[in-house]
Amino acid sequence: MIHRRTAVALLSASPLLLSGCGGGAEAVPSRPGDDRPERATVSPVPGSGSPRPSGIPGLGPRTTAAVPGRAEQVVVASGRGKDSPLSTVVLYERDDNVWQPGAPWPAHNGRDGWSEHHLAGDLRSPVGVYGLTDAGGLLADPGSRLPYHQSYGFTSPGTGFEGEPLEGSFDYVIAINYNRKPGTSPLDWTRPMGQSRGGGVWLHVDHGGPTHACVSVAKAHMKELLRALDPDRHPVVVMGYADWLAR
Repeated sequence: MIHRRTAVALLSASPLLLSGCGGGAEAVPSRPGDDRPERATVSPVPGSGSPRPSGIPGLGPRTTAAVPGRAEQVVVASGRGKDSPLSTVVLYERDDNVWQPGAPWPAHNGRDGWSEHHLAGDLRSPVGVYGLTDAGGLLADPGSRLPYHQSYGFTSPGTGFEGEPLEGSFDYVIAINYNRKPGTSPLDWTRPMGQSRGGGVWLHVDHGGPTHACVSVAKAHMKELLRALDPDRHPVVVMGYADWLAR
């Protein structure tokens, strides 16, 4: 069982570390506050009375409709292009009827960009809207509101695509609920859609190069996310390249 706070386990390296996440982003300072995305309003879902986000910059009607109405925290990971490993991450939090944006954070995604049908080893990040329910890392819990699993299984040896060391990449991670069982450690190897569809897609610490399929931001930003994301606010990540998100 994953406890609300840190559960320490001495695990050997998981297969996930060999074929799941494997990249990161070079730490770059956030832009000044006057570059923050504009605020967005919230409108009700017809006939339900439930609010649904609308007007989050960069999200088109189809993407907006895929965001659950109960979600009050939305992490938007917007890629520069379908085949680009460069992206930007922004956390939006609902405040009454307004979406308040956080600072935009430089990020990386899969080395070869994005995929609408992600497969294991394709070096692309899966597009879509996914829940964020579980976290963990090599380091002790920094104050995560999500259940946090500390383990030596998050050790990340070796080098990335550009020869950069991977050490520290999994100091902090948040599991993206793509092809995984929610409510389990990010190290859990359950793949509901099968192994061929990949898995182990995380938000994690950058290390200076593109990833296998994950989205990565600076270590300080990962700590911010861990402390901000609240399971009672049903956080999700909306991820994809800009043109796909705008549909």
